[in-house]
Amino acid sequence: MKRFLEKYYPILLAFFSFLYSVFLWFSGNELEGIYVGLWPITILGFAMAIRQRRRDD
Repeated sequence: MKRFLEKYYPILLAFFSFLYSVFLWFSGNELEGIYVGLWPITILGFAMAIRQRRRDD
């Protein structure tokens, strides 16, 4: 289980932030939902950059 979390934690974080964004949108906080909706892209982008950097070393 630990190995799974080490490998897939960015995907899990992105998924939960997406769900939070949807929750905010449908609870009437549209602007906050849009803002939080940008987080999954950022999380996955940083995760890819960090993994590439680790492989380069």
